[in-house]
Amino acid sequence: MKRPVVGVIANTYRIENRFATQMTGERNLRAVAEVAGALPLMFAGSPDITDIGALLDVVDGVVLTGARANVHPTHFNTEPHERHEPYDIHRDDVALAVSLACVSRGIPLFGICRGLQEMNVAFGGSLHPEIREIPGRMNHRMPRLENGEIHPDPKVVFADRHDVKLTPGGAFAKILGCETIRVNSLHGQGILEPGKRVLIEGVAEDGTIEAIRIAEASSFALGVQWHAEYDPQRNPINRALFEAFGAALVAR
Repeated sequence: MKRPVVGVIANTYRIENRFATQMTGERNLRAVAEVAGALPLMFAGSPDITDIGALLDVVDGVVLTGARANVHPTHFNTEPHERHEPYDIHRDDVALAVSLACVSRGIPLFGICRGLQEMNVAFGGSLHPEIREIPGRMNHRMPRLENGEIHPDPKVVFADRHDVKLTPGGAFAKILGCETIRVNSLHGQGILEPGKRVLIEGVAEDGTIEAIRIAEASSFALGVQWHAEYDPQRNPINRALFEAFGAALVAR
């Protein structure tokens, strides 16, 4: 049987601060290939070379990955600030349009970290640039050494750090077979106000929104704030999500 094809969005990057590049993390590609059972096809997060209609005619699903850059605040009527950089405005343009088009066309859509944030903004929601600055919230950013450098051990960086309570009877609770899970945390920005069709299905112990579903979507349209692409070959939570995404690809 022909394998489904999944479009995996890329990010703007510069090699040696000179060469313009589009790239995505290999973990995302392997999660799609090895767990969802699909062929990953990276597409450019740049609107001048990405025809979204043509793209969605080719793929059976889309993954909006995590990324270093924040969604630009002008997309939710907020002024940008240099301390919340970097931004990737070209990816914004592609990802927001892809989110709406996938849901409209019934194409399975899986948003991870920044991808969840893009889905929320696409449907009219807003973001907070630094969740840890909200009273009562924890620091959701990735672990660092005392000198400020990122911790060198991926097992520490991607370790489970907090619980998420899932909506009883919701899509996530059905997929995962439970109502409380424990996840990693590597983000600064997060959802402030949910979009009009954005249903909250998972909340961290400090109130941060961690899992969403797009209401009335005819296919898989889920987003998670944690990095579900990390070790889904062995992590039971992340594996179940990519398997459910794969099943939606086959169903379509």
